[in-house]
Amino acid sequence: MWDYSETVKDHFYNPRNAGSVDAANATGDVGSISCGDALRLQLKVNPETEVIEDAGFQTFGCGSAIASSSALTEIIKGMTLDQALKVTNQDIADYLDGLPPEKMHCSVMGREALQAAVADYRGETWKDDHEEGQLICKCFAIDAVMIEDTIRANNLRTVEDVTNYTKAGGGCSSCHEGIEEILAKVLAEQGMEFDPEANSWPTPIPTETIPAPTAGKLTNLQRIKKIEDVIDQVRPALQADRGDIELIDVQGNQVLVHLVGACSGCQMAGMTLGGVQQQLMEALGEFIHVVPVQRKAVGG
Repeated sequence: MWDYSETVKDHFYNPRNAGSVDAANATGDVGSISCGDALRLQLKVNPETEVIEDAGFQTFGCGSAIASSSALTEIIKGMTLDQALKVTNQDIADYLDGLPPEKMHCSVMGREALQAAVADYRGETWKDDHEEGQLICKCFAIDAVMIEDTIRANNLRTVEDVTNYTKAGGGCSSCHEGIEEILAKVLAEQGMEFDPEANSWPTPIPTETIPAPTAGKLTNLQRIKKIEDVIDQVRPALQADRGDIELIDVQGNQVLVHLVGACSGCQMAGMTLGGVQQQLMEALGEFIHVVPVQRKAVGG
């Protein structure tokens, strides 16, 4: 497991400003659930002073994504939009007393959500649809522009650095050569030479930590039983809030669930699913993707 600071743990277990914001007049959406992380940042901005009076978030992702989103909202409340735009992903990480290198991409996602929200408030177009740059990493939908900007902003030097900050190259690894070319280009602009020998090739990473494998291989029945046990442990807390979660199917590393009652459409549904996903990965010792579905969407 990653070595998380106590501040990160606090913001994960006790997130600040989670949920939507009443009378929000700015919204920034970044990421994609299909790629593992998604974040919606909402702001309530005073139209006369452009001061951020309130901020809230909804996120689907790992504990670091939740903690980074929580920290971001705390940092920017009370700032003007121009002041907030100067907040860097490193500021978010520093506020949390540091993030593991492999989780710095979560702070980058927070900074992008802030840029998108400010653009929304000002009636500007904020693009992350890859029209401006070539799509480099197909696994996580990361384009050349984002990689270049992140290299410059954080003084990155290796492919491993790029993967830690953007997730690019952390899937099938086929984009490593493209990342090297971008690194060489950016470093040359800075009067430096890219050294491919300095790279320690990153291990493919999913949306969250892959725990150490459990002893022995589980049979299909044992695996499903463990999944059921984890979901049963989560259900009482959801039922106490008039909600519930049901296991629908298990398809490879995808666990299909159906949210019931108050959990269906809840503003905190993404955090609930992210928590279930993390518990399942820890129990099974493998990458698991929890996918919300409707009963009618599953046939057979």
